[in-house]
Amino acid sequence: MAINHPGRGPGYATPLAAFKSGVREEIAYVACIYRTTKTEKPDFIATVDIDPRSSNYCQIIHRLHMPYLGDELHHTGWNACSSCYDNCCRKRNRLVAPCLCSSRIYLIDTETKPRRPSIAKVTSAETTTASCKIRGYNSQAWQSEYGQSLHVWDWTTHKRIQDIDLGPEGIMPLEIRFLHDPTAAEGFVGAAFSSNVIRFYKTKDGKFATEKVIDVPDKKVEGWLLPEMPSLVTDIVLSLDDKYLYFTNWLHGDVRQYDITDTRNPRLVGQIFLGGSVTTDSGVKIVEDKEMTSQPDPLYMNGKRIAGGPQKIQLSLDGKRLYVTTSLYSAWDKQFYPDMIEQGSVMLQVDVDIKTGGLTLNKDFLVDFGNEPDGPALAHEIRYPGGDCTSDIWCTHTADM
Repeated sequence: MAINHPGRGPGYATPLAAFKSGVREEIAYVACIYRTTKTEKPDFIATVDIDPRSSNYCQIIHRLHMPYLGDELHHTGWNACSSCYDNCCRKRNRLVAPCLCSSRIYLIDTETKPRRPSIAKVTSAETTTASCKIRGYNSQAWQSEYGQSLHVWDWTTHKRIQDIDLGPEGIMPLEIRFLHDPTAAEGFVGAAFSSNVIRFYKTKDGKFATEKVIDVPDKKVEGWLLPEMPSLVTDIVLSLDDKYLYFTNWLHGDVRQYDITDTRNPRLVGQIFLGGSVTTDSGVKIVEDKEMTSQPDPLYMNGKRIAGGPQKIQLSLDGKRLYVTTSLYSAWDKQFYPDMIEQGSVMLQVDVDIKTGGLTLNKDFLVDFGNEPDGPALAHEIRYPGGDCTSDIWCTHTADM
């Protein structure tokens, strides 16, 4: 549940405090999408029971349906986090849910009934500035369509102070993560189409610079959209102790774990395949692979073949459990994984070795969004009421509290 300590604000004083003594996650809020599927229903926020002690473990215990069609719920966040730990008047009690295709923003009350959240407020499209229009994947216009830059803003002046061109190694930068240590002015960004992870860091002159630190080679293939298949790095998570970086290759189908003790030289220590576009039954043949000697087998859970590839990930505060969903964006889901549109996506859980590295699928955990009462749904972002590894930030002044 949401964590507020007596006389303090939400969350924890430091990322290491959350890592060492954080409350285990019991429920998760998952954004679920119906846009582009056969179901003419609004998107919804699913409350999923992820407490192994519960009789409802791995079940959706509540569905909060939005009031409008075609929103495309996407990334969600919180109204407050550990950066407000020093302010006892602040609460983490509203899940902020923006929509890609309508520009609506929903504020969801998670305080009154955490297991049955409700809509507190809707900001309509007329009061927002723009709508993000993302079309299907276009391999002929990758630079102009998807971008290759990072932009640095000064929040005190609300001005953009630096633009960083990542070049051809940084096409389609989707997710950016700073180290959790508030004194560390560096982090990582995943360049989806280039299949790279790029480190950014602050230099002595106060500017930010970048360097590529992880490169996932394209696979030469037959029977696919292009002769070479990028991995499509679509999500990144850092553990709260800043020891491990995780990312998903949505097309190649694997989740990777890197030791980033040396941030300039990440070291691969864990990898697991959870579907993807190059499984042995996919109809795609790999003709040249710089990393693997054979194609991975498809993933079956409870007798069901898992459609799609690993996409959104969320890590437990203690770093021991990694949750995975398989939907990226409904139009791209339909283009690359049409079987997922028909069958719905899933939520999986991977057990993590936090000492030396390693990833193992928890075969007892499966949330199947293909069994929804209104029809198969597409599951995307995952949030915990008590905070998580991608929405919490920390400030240096709370370290001694």
